[in-house]
Amino acid sequence: MYCPFCNAEDTRVIDSRLTNDGSSVRRRRECTACSERFTTFETAELVMPKVIKNSGRREPFNEDKLVAGISRSLEKRPVDTNEIEASVNRILKRIRATGERELSSSLIGNWIMDELRDLDQVAFVRFASVYRSFEDVSAFQDEIEKLKNVPSPEEKRKQQSLLPDEDKE
Repeated sequence: MYCPFCNAEDTRVIDSRLTNDGSSVRRRRECTACSERFTTFETAELVMPKVIKNSGRREPFNEDKLVAGISRSLEKRPVDTNEIEASVNRILKRIRATGERELSSSLIGNWIMDELRDLDQVAFVRFASVYRSFEDVSAFQDEIEKLKNVPSPEEKRKQQSLLPDEDKE
């Protein structure tokens, strides 16, 4: 690792720690030439699958699009940033866990809706309205009726789990 201050080739690791639930390593380094300290992060580079759009077009998976769609749905909603980040990480984990080279955009969209349903029901309806292209008010009403049978995110948080939740690990 080159020193970002003096470009010396020799640096030594002072401290290493796992971060992001063990998915990356944070290393504190010191340059042997100039004694400056800096931090590096090491993560596994995993190839994400291509996304098959409804039109049949294929494009590389774009994490920024995922985050932007979720953020737009949650705009001005009382959801903690850590919860949003955890949801994004769960979706990414599901995508990687498939081991597939290509995934349909509809499958990814359904996973996003699952996460939004657990985070905030208003955000869920916002996302679903765009994702499912609601044409009229009755489509909104149908989706809201389905939500009435599902416990709200607040009610779910209050419930004590009796079994470990495999999807939320």
